[in-house]
Amino acid sequence: MNIQTTKQIRIEDYLHTLGHFPVRQCGANLWYRSPLREETDASFKVNTALNKWFDFGIGKGGDLIALASELYGSKDVSYLLRQIERQTPHICPVACPFPKREKPKPAFQEVEVKELASPALYRYLKERGIDAGTARRECREIRYGLGGKRYFAVGFPNMNGGYEIRNRYFKACISPKAVSYIREPEGKRPVCCLFEGFMDYLSFLTLQKKGIEGFQPGCDHIVLNSVANLTKAVALLDGYKEIRCFLDNDRAGRNAVDELRKCIGERIFDQSHLYAGYKDLNDYILSCFCILP
Repeated sequence: MNIQTTKQIRIEDYLHTLGHFPVRQCGANLWYRSPLREETDASFKVNTALNKWFDFGIGKGGDLIALASELYGSKDVSYLLRQIERQTPHICPVACPFPKREKPKPAFQEVEVKELASPALYRYLKERGIDAGTARRECREIRYGLGGKRYFAVGFPNMNGGYEIRNRYFKACISPKAVSYIREPEGKRPVCCLFEGFMDYLSFLTLQKKGIEGFQPGCDHIVLNSVANLTKAVALLDGYKEIRCFLDNDRAGRNAVDELRKCIGERIFDQSHLYAGYKDLNDYILSCFCILP
């Protein structure tokens, strides 16, 4: 993917893959609650005719690459292009002017949240190396309509009532997009473990169940559900004596750890050495511990 091709991706389609949806439309302008910060009123505008964005809260705007630069905290264009391509593998760029768009409809219709029960979803999780009992406790089964058809997926709840959803063929978010915060009701424990995605969190719990060193119980957990949510997690990390980061072994993961150290300091401990040589915790558990029939 090059710069020209990337600029032809609709910004609203890219935001959709991150779990952000417009709250209203005024002509060619779609208004969002900013993906770059916490807010209650929508002050982030996407002009669908120009394919440009502007965030009135921070006074910045531009094209998709400029947006990715803000989301990922980097000016490295080649890195940003890889991140955009990774996030939008199924979005087709458009080379023609944008037509007048109808008022956006909710991406998912008739969403049902159930206890995880589908054999197909359990098979999928087994293929990802996840313990069935752990998945049953931590996840839900989400049934939803999309494009006039019904589907189902593994759902992982976030703290604002949304769900990250996964199945063998599909990866998305039922808004609102937010971090997931898992802790005991009586209050914070001394240690919090931080993960990028919920498959890594489930992998951590599975390794913990296997008694693997470095994956001890007795911690709170935060799942970012995207490194773009890093700033949303910082306030939640206040008060912990130790924060253990189990982020991806890539530039985005390293940048996230560096940003946390700038904000929080010596309480940040990078645990990626425990799965050195592997992309992430799920890749590690699949390569080292998961033997499929």
